[in-house]
Amino acid sequence: MDPLLIDGPVDARCHLILAHGAGQGADSPFMNAVAHALAAAGLRVVRFSFPYMVRSKTERRRRPPDREPILIETWLQVIAEQRVVPGSGKRLLIGGKSMGGRIASVIADEAGVDGLVCLGYPFHPPGRPEHPRIAHLAGLRTPTLICQGERDPFGNRDDVAGYALSPSIAILWITDGEHSFKPRRASGFTLEQNLDAAADAVASFAARVAP
Repeated sequence: MDPLLIDGPVDARCHLILAHGAGQGADSPFMNAVAHALAAAGLRVVRFSFPYMVRSKTERRRRPPDREPILIETWLQVIAEQRVVPGSGKRLLIGGKSMGGRIASVIADEAGVDGLVCLGYPFHPPGRPEHPRIAHLAGLRTPTLICQGERDPFGNRDDVAGYALSPSIAILWITDGEHSFKPRRASGFTLEQNLDAAADAVASFAARVAP
C-alpha cells in the first residue's frame, strides 16, 4: 500500500478516511482540494490507495480496479489500522470519491463507523440507469451524507428521486455539478464554489455525528 496522505490536526475530534475513485488516485486534484479544505475546518483526513492504483503508479500504466472483495478487504484493513493509531479521534468517519465512497457504503455498518461521506456516488453506470447500485442503501444504518452533482451522469436529481434510500442518508445537491462537481460556466457558479460547498457540508455533518 502507498504511504497514507494525512492532513489536519492529529488531535482532531473527528477523523475521516477517504478513498479515491476508479480512475484517479488519492492525490488527484479533486481529492487534494477536498482533503485540504476539510483539514482547514479541523478534521483529520487520511487518504489511501487501493492495490490496483499502487500497481498502476509503479508500472506507469492504467489498470482496472481490483475486484470488490479486494476493495472491501483493503477498506477494512485501513479502518482497523487507523483505530489503533495513537491520538486517533473519538469519532471515525469513512467515505470517498465515487467508487471509493461506494465501497465504503458497503462496509460502513459492518465496520461500526460513526458516519459515511460519499462525494459523487455512482448510483448507476453512465447512460444505464436501469442498472442501479443501490440495493444496500435501503437498509443502511450509518449516518450518511452524499454530495452529488445535479447533473451527475452516475445519478442526477431525476434518477435519485425515484430511489428508496434509507432515512439515514442525506443528499446535498451540488449546483449544476457533474461527477466531480464542475458546473457549466452559464450556471454562474465555479468549481471552487462547489468544492467549498461540499467541504462545508461535510464539516457540518462531521460536527453533528461527532459532537
